Amino acid sequence: MSIEFARPASLSMKGSLPRLFNPLLGIASIAAGFFTAFATASESGPGLVPGALVAAFGFVSISVLVSRLIEGKRKATDRLVTSLVTGAFLLALVPLISLVATVLTLGSKRFDLEFFTYSMRNILGEGGGAIHAIVGTLEITALATLFSVPIGIMTAIYLIEYGRGKLAKAVTFLVDVMTGIPSIVAGLFAYAVFALIFGPGVRMGIAGSVALSVLMIPVVIRSTEEMLKIVPNELREASLALGVPKWLTVVKVVLPTAIGGIVTGGMIAIARVIGETAPLLLVAGFTSSMNYDPTDGRMMTLPVFVYTSYANVGTNFQAYIDRAWAGALTLMLIVMILNLGARLVSKFFAPKKG
Repeated sequence: MSIEFARPASLSMKGSLPRLFNPLLGIASIAAGFFTAFATASESGPGLVPGALVAAFGFVSISVLVSRLIEGKRKATDRLVTSLVTGAFLLALVPLISLVATVLTLGSKRFDLEFFTYSMRNILGEGGGAIHAIVGTLEITALATLFSVPIGIMTAIYLIEYGRGKLAKAVTFLVDVMTGIPSIVAGLFAYAVFALIFGPGVRMGIAGSVALSVLMIPVVIRSTEEMLKIVPNELREASLALGVPKWLTVVKVVLPTAIGGIVTGGMIAIARVIGETAPLLLVAGFTSSMNYDPTDGRMMTLPVFVYTSYANVGTNFQAYIDRAWAGALTLMLIVMILNLGARLVSKFFAPKKG
């Protein structure tokens, strides 16, 4: 004797829309959006915002309505939420794509060999380049990374592997406070420290590295903490059960397991500070000449180069603006290269599965 259970009405089988419904509806919605954009065009160009709103609203409303009639309430709700999430994702991409397109378009005007081989020494109009700013950015950021990454990783290891009691809570609280510190405060701190040693008015590249390291350390600590937390405790217990000391377990088991995420966190910290202008303008200063020594005199950086090129334009306004956009493009490419390098390091040095 078999017993059959009645299926709930809300889960009963309904019809389903054909597979080509969404693509065809999307094409129709885009066509309606283009028609609206050109119908609402003005002297400044087509009405992109009204067109996008008509296309998005038309696609979502028709899709949900037809799904409600054919597939039922649950599938219609699923389509509505999926459309909203996808729309939010596309909306978030708009400023990013616009930013990248603008920097590529305007920065390519001076993205030439002269820009990467000449400094701004004795240049008042057209010409010149940013080699002194590129070298300064790389040196100051490298020194800041050298200062902050070891401190950040060791602090995170202490908090996760050893930290207990009031000291660990105090360190965690201070890290949280440092995470939200304004960049200009970090610059003032570095200036105060170096002014006590070298006197007022000091401007040095290494002071900029100290200011950036203050901003980098909490980011490195937080990212490393999260990576160490996801390392399975079974790996630690197995190593300790074999008689391996705790410090060697951390070095040989925990850190290699989390190395991919730790490197990625370090790259995020570098990308966080490489574009800072205020602390570098305050403690590293600006100059039009090349300076390879971060411990002697002012040192130019790309963010400050972009700022000064835009703020201190001469008689040839367009030449200064073109150099500013080229500097912004160079800075963006440096960040992209760093992120690609982080991915390669994560790929080759992370432990292999299986």
